[in-house]
Amino acid sequence: MSAPTLLGVSLKMYFGHHETLNWARRVGDLAARHPAVTGGLTEVFVLPAFPGIVPVHSVLAGTGVTVGAQDLATEDRGPYTGEVSGPYLKEIGCSYAEVGHAERRRLFGEGDTVVAAKTAAALRSGLTPVLCVGELDRAEPAEAAERTTAELARILDTAARHGADAGRVVVAYEPQWAIGAPEPASAEHITTVCAALTDWLTARPRYAESRVIYGGSAGPGLLGRLGDGVDGLFLGRFAHDPAAVGLILDEISARGAVKAGA
Repeated sequence: MSAPTLLGVSLKMYFGHHETLNWARRVGDLAARHPAVTGGLTEVFVLPAFPGIVPVHSVLAGTGVTVGAQDLATEDRGPYTGEVSGPYLKEIGCSYAEVGHAERRRLFGEGDTVVAAKTAAALRSGLTPVLCVGELDRAEPAEAAERTTAELARILDTAARHGADAGRVVVAYEPQWAIGAPEPASAEHITTVCAALTDWLTARPRYAESRVIYGGSAGPGLLGRLGDGVDGLFLGRFAHDPAAVGLILDEISARGAVKAGA
């Protein structure tokens, strides 16, 4: 059986606390009975704001949906006011930690050095980093693939110097020009870049079981156009309506049926 399709959702800072819990209840109810989840065709994870992690983890218990964080500290312990460490996140039930999102790079000045340190922090804490990479400006697919693969190599090579040179990584390819846009990048663009990222990871056994997913205005209808070109999707605002999550789970079921009949 092929590896399950990954479906991740970052809620960013769009919802209040009660909105977050209501959303989680609806998505959890959907996942608990959807054949894509119950049949092992997909792994679903959600990244709420920090205060929502513990209650969302409780709401989603037994539904097949796992929880992660939208960020983490570069350090594991110490005088870092306002930060949340990887060991702390692991202790409260996180499986994933997002690092390197374009918004944190742009708004908070996080460069490759910080992103690499956070990637290392996630790996040494037993968390799967959801490592966001992607070119700033629109480029031809081959050029975008070259730029993005080089970015991934820089970050993981630097993370290795922080003592984290192995582990499962989820690479979220998010071309920065597509984030918040009306439409995602084209299917050819997405599959070309994701294939290059997958080839880079496959050539390095120390990152065994790593996956490459696409974000950047991803939503219902995209997965079917990508075929086997990606390992899954990373959703933002298009997942605010739980019904949209249901539509994508339907697509995953259809994708699984096609593979089973092949």
